[in-house]
Amino acid sequence: MSTIQQRASVSLGHLFPAARLTQGAIVAHSVCTQADKVQPGDLFVGVLTADGDSHEDAVEAVKRGAVAVLTERLLPVKVPQCIVPDTREALGRVCQALAGNPCDQLRTIAVVGTRGKTVVSLLVAAMLEAAGEAVGVISSIGLSDSREQVVTPCSTPRAPKMANWLQRMTTAGCESAVVELSSRALAERRAAGMEFDAVIVTNLKRSEDQWHGTEENVRRANLRALEMLKPGGFAVFNADDVDSEEALQNVDLPVLTFGMIGEAQVTASVIERCSSEQTFLLQAGNESIPVRTAIIGDQHVMNCLAATAAGLAMGMDLSTIVRGLEAVKFIPGRLQRLECGQQFNVFVDNARSPEALAASLRSLRQAGTGRIICVMGCQGGKNKEQRPRIGHVLDRMTQLSIITSDDPRHEQPLQIAHDILDGHERPHLTHTLPNRTRAIEYALSQARPGDTVLIAGKGDRRTQRVGSGVQKHDDCEVARNWLYSQAEPVQTGPQLRIFR
Repeated sequence: MSTIQQRASVSLGHLFPAARLTQGAIVAHSVCTQADKVQPGDLFVGVLTADGDSHEDAVEAVKRGAVAVLTERLLPVKVPQCIVPDTREALGRVCQALAGNPCDQLRTIAVVGTRGKTVVSLLVAAMLEAAGEAVGVISSIGLSDSREQVVTPCSTPRAPKMANWLQRMTTAGCESAVVELSSRALAERRAAGMEFDAVIVTNLKRSEDQWHGTEENVRRANLRALEMLKPGGFAVFNADDVDSEEALQNVDLPVLTFGMIGEAQVTASVIERCSSEQTFLLQAGNESIPVRTAIIGDQHVMNCLAATAAGLAMGMDLSTIVRGLEAVKFIPGRLQRLECGQQFNVFVDNARSPEALAASLRSLRQAGTGRIICVMGCQGGKNKEQRPRIGHVLDRMTQLSIITSDDPRHEQPLQIAHDILDGHERPHLTHTLPNRTRAIEYALSQARPGDTVLIAGKGDRRTQRVGSGVQKHDDCEVARNWLYSQAEPVQTGPQLRIFR
């Protein structure tokens, strides 16, 4: 973790009045959690994670110049120590304080839930931009301070990086920040010290991430964001999600609901849908307005409703909200349509769980009448019990499926494919091609006019993990290269040149 840029100094005694200080007052100017990256003058923070315990590196950190240690236990070092119950929570608070507590200056909207967080985050940002605001975004696609955008490899940055980017947003003149928070990030307290004006809960469905252990832990982690609301803050909940409805019974704060099936304050009905766009009627109270989006599917309608509910609570009018929703033409790797002159539909999606895959395939079935061909794999070393369930979805919802590799790591790709095939009742309609590039090319070669090809699993990820190595791979790039290679060259006649 990088060191926070100095903007303020922080008295640990003032920030943590109940902490134990071993040698009197400690004033921090910068913070670091990795001993090998400590700079002279840093406050070193010992953090216990699933990957290890950096408390054990405190001696090395002091040798490199750490002037104090924030810790959960007394350590054998001679520099001052601040002992707290949870250094993960304390780290976030220190980072935010060193960054000047940027949430005090920003209208901060947190987006949490199992699915749809990235799309909803970017929709909210687009709406705020349509209202003329400068907006910063922290999402799994990238980080933006409204002036500069950076691709990120993780869904939620660690506490120091989070604080740095929020600080950059205030420096760039942002009025609002939209922050996507994964359940793991919330459980690890990466957002500690932040305060939100709004929390959007997209849904609390089953999670593909086994890190939490139980589904109840996932729900509890997501709902922790509600405890970080500012006075007067509000929440947005999915009325169509059973788990969200149950959670609402224990929520005592202003709430707006959205949905397409159940009773909700913001709702919609689909008017028209094809493979390239859809139109739905957005309804809020006594107002209604048509919305046309280039992204298709009921899931995208639900994402639009979540963003709309937040926009209405922030005082935006429906016409501005719709301008923002319609301005988002595509989101990388989220049912992203590729148009390269072909006579069939091609979509790239990041669906990795059986539920997400089924939702994407359902959206494509609603938009087209031809066959559905799907390329899909499962990651090695993860969620093995989901593999036959994914096979069942492919068997039930596609006319042709190609099972391939998706970050096999140290597992044999053919074994992963065999596990997926266990869920098939019609294995004769399935092909197994471990090489992902060849699998994509084969799927495209089998498509006929009017068919739809879904390349699922990776989305906007651009690497393939094989063994201990990392290889470059981009589903969109592979598909585009093949499609363009098959395009017929444009025939032109001789040109008549007139010289004067």
